[in-house]
Amino acid sequence: MEGSPAASTSTSFTASLPRSTPLTPQVVRAYKTAKVFKNHLAGDNQFTSVDFDDEGEFLITTAGDDHLQLFNVRSGKHVSKLPGKKYGCHLARFTHKNTAVVHASTKENNDLRYLHLPDTTFLRYFKGHTKPVVSLQMSPLDDTFLSGSTDDTVRLWDLRAASAQGLLNIAGHPCVAYDPSGAVFAIVLNLRSTVMLYDIRNFDKQPFLCTHIEDPILSQRSFPPRTPVYTSVSFSNDGKWLLVGTSGDVHYVLDSFDGNLLARLELPPDQIAIGLERASTAPYDRPMEPAAGISGEELSWSPDGRYIVSGSIDGRLHIWDFAPPEAELAALYPDRPRAGPTCTLHPIKSLDGHSGGSSRAVAHNPKCAMLASAGRELAFWLPDPKESGLVPGDGAKAEEA
Repeated sequence: MEGSPAASTSTSFTASLPRSTPLTPQVVRAYKTAKVFKNHLAGDNQFTSVDFDDEGEFLITTAGDDHLQLFNVRSGKHVSKLPGKKYGCHLARFTHKNTAVVHASTKENNDLRYLHLPDTTFLRYFKGHTKPVVSLQMSPLDDTFLSGSTDDTVRLWDLRAASAQGLLNIAGHPCVAYDPSGAVFAIVLNLRSTVMLYDIRNFDKQPFLCTHIEDPILSQRSFPPRTPVYTSVSFSNDGKWLLVGTSGDVHYVLDSFDGNLLARLELPPDQIAIGLERASTAPYDRPMEPAAGISGEELSWSPDGRYIVSGSIDGRLHIWDFAPPEAELAALYPDRPRAGPTCTLHPIKSLDGHSGGSSRAVAHNPKCAMLASAGRELAFWLPDPKESGLVPGDGAKAEEA
């Protein structure tokens, strides 16, 4: 494949950033679009997932046009467009090599596929799921990965074997995530708003922690409470926090050790809601019954486990400062409520992102202060040098490709 990761060489798109960029409130408020990729999708199709490789050098996307696309992050260039063939593609995840990905199918069947990027050949098919896969994550430790499907199962796989290495029968729409050590994984279910933590060594045993998300604010707003649909889960990189995303207008942060609800992430009452289950055009009416919508990929932790970025139905990106150092907390946010079930946090910054559509997929680069967001187009975000105070300069201007 011309321009494959193994052969790609180019100047650094991120060269203006210091080698180690600390993420401070000033830096994250200074994010600007540095590169926008337009006209890479046919018709009204949208990108549906984005993923960086381990070294933050490449980004892989899936989209509604049944193609995967590869981008060189260091050069800010489009590398290649890869056909999903007759099976479609969703939830592409790099393995620990930047020359291969695992992705879900959207047509024909619900197999998972192990794709070698340089020659676009499938190395293996993982068969077993009978309904769409809605959650997929590689282990940070080895070549195993987890998948959750609407067929009410969670399966553990190994890249070296076609058959599942473990199977859990789980009622509901399961979302899965590994903790940073790879030794623990979480499952979030919509049935009774359940969060379960498992030891990977005892995959088929009972969870060692089972808790339920109880949001007292929802019961104050409607009766019965309008419980959102849970669509994603992820651990912070230090393993302390668990981020649970929904298709509604609120996301949750839990303590990963005891399962207690620490904070609700919302917008201020006077702003347009964030939920991706809503209608895609103004006034963004929500459905009568909560639904999964197009959610699942729009939340991302920053690598330092402090900031959370979310996409939204109107295309904006919202940034919450969840875990500032204790010494800075009172000075930065004097009116911040104490952590707990009623603690509602509002964004410290909202970025105008994807005009004319939702921002439905967001990811942080694991190696530098870069964001990627996607809707009808793909955008790379970098801190503006002047506004962030990182380096002197006249400010950044976005490029289009």
